[in-house]
Amino acid sequence: MSIQFSDRLAHFRACDRAQREAVTKINRGIERETLRITPSGELATSMHPESLGSTLTHPLITTDYAEALLEFITPVETSIETTLAQLRDIHRFTYQNIGNELLWPLSMPCYVNDTSDIRLAHYGDSHIGKMKTTYRQGLTHRYGAVMQTIAGVHFNWSVSDAMWAELAKQDQVKDSSAYRSDRYFGLIRNFKRWAWVIPYFFGASPVLCKSFLKHSYAELDFHELGGGMVYVPYATSLRMSDLGYTNKEQAALKISYNSIEDYVAGLRRAVFTRSESFADFGVRNGEQWNQLNANILQIENEFYSPIRPKRVAEPSETPTQALERGGVQYIEVRAIDVNPFSSVGITAEQMRFLDLFLLYCLWSDSPALSLEQQRLTESNVNRVVLKGREPGLTLNDEGGEVSIQSRLRQLFDELAKIATWLDTDDNTDYQQALAALVPAIENPELTLSAKLLGHYRQAVEEYRQVGLGLAVKYKQELESSDLEYYSAADFKAMAVQSLEEQKAIEAADRGTFAEFLENYFLRALDKKNAP
Repeated sequence: MSIQFSDRLAHFRACDRAQREAVTKINRGIERETLRITPSGELATSMHPESLGSTLTHPLITTDYAEALLEFITPVETSIETTLAQLRDIHRFTYQNIGNELLWPLSMPCYVNDTSDIRLAHYGDSHIGKMKTTYRQGLTHRYGAVMQTIAGVHFNWSVSDAMWAELAKQDQVKDSSAYRSDRYFGLIRNFKRWAWVIPYFFGASPVLCKSFLKHSYAELDFHELGGGMVYVPYATSLRMSDLGYTNKEQAALKISYNSIEDYVAGLRRAVFTRSESFADFGVRNGEQWNQLNANILQIENEFYSPIRPKRVAEPSETPTQALERGGVQYIEVRAIDVNPFSSVGITAEQMRFLDLFLLYCLWSDSPALSLEQQRLTESNVNRVVLKGREPGLTLNDEGGEVSIQSRLRQLFDELAKIATWLDTDDNTDYQQALAALVPAIENPELTLSAKLLGHYRQAVEEYRQVGLGLAVKYKQELESSDLEYYSAADFKAMAVQSLEEQKAIEAADRGTFAEFLENYFLRALDKKNAP
């Protein structure tokens, strides 16, 4: 018999002080993407500064698709304040090393004149570095370069060993990697049921530069805003719409989240299933590589999902092999837009809400999702992404057709119980974070997307640029403040060490790049080769 949310909560409320301190520790990490831009608000065409270190091996600073698309990665921490201090320091160090360039504070890209301005990320001359660049070349052919410059925030999250021990005790099973994987996949299924909540509150991309439309085929209800901008009236997150990272061939993959075995089998099948449309691009012309292969997915990371099960991979191990070896270690929430009202793209309040939301998904009963039910959850996300602030908007879920407000009130009643449990007599941060969002349930104009649209409307009237104005403000704020967690020596040491590590990898290479790729996919196909 499945254990209900109320019973889970009652069990944790009964923990003594020592148990409570152990089970309430939550592991978090942030991956924040941001474009480097010129002082005039255009995409930077300069290469990644060597003074920041190697993008192949640096632990905190790398690039995503393009040389100009930075990705900042914080280590695993249990303190929200520590994570944000680390993230601010990474921004500070970056500002010190990019001259007069700025960091774009929005998910949808700045003005992009031509795709030739977008330089593919370069990771050195090693086989693995060339593989990373070739993968991005494949993304260019498959989806277009401009779409790949869209930025987001990824939230990595897991609960403590102490909480797992208590959950296993409740379920009367042995705590094991198989048990944890099963529960994490239950969390993922519940997340998909409720995934529309994230763009409703935290979607922050209802507006985009008209230059983007030159490179997009999506047909949406765009309205002129002025100042070279367009918007979709009730949209919350155009980043998560058809304008963003989508692969229509992936829709036919039927990836299941009902078990780790089903999920791994689905991804592996996609990496080794030929795509006739992608085959048209060709894989290579002599020494010029167009993509890694002509399959539906070049590698597993190409599969888009608003949430992913993850485990840190060993050297020469693919993501699915890592999951097979040790089970799910943590989950990665990928549905979060860059928060334009934060200098680092996310706030402590958002992180606390995500804690509450993910605990609710973990503790609640989570039946299997049929493919039809999964499509229904995805339809609800798309509806909120494009029409989330529309008066009277309804959703269709397993309970039938219902208003957004009704579902949110139901959810917040449960989240409030977790907030009360997580808070102490001296600290009510979780309750405050939840209370701050409550007014937006009944009034969608209080959501991030509505606030940003309002800023744009005012800026157009005053002949101001929102994105550039915020970029200048945040650079000034962070450059004028001191490092909080790291030291200048720390950053210098990491940069130097990362460059040395890259050289060592390049020196150790043997054989040709083609042979390297062939061996990689042979290992990827055989789960027995996982370390």
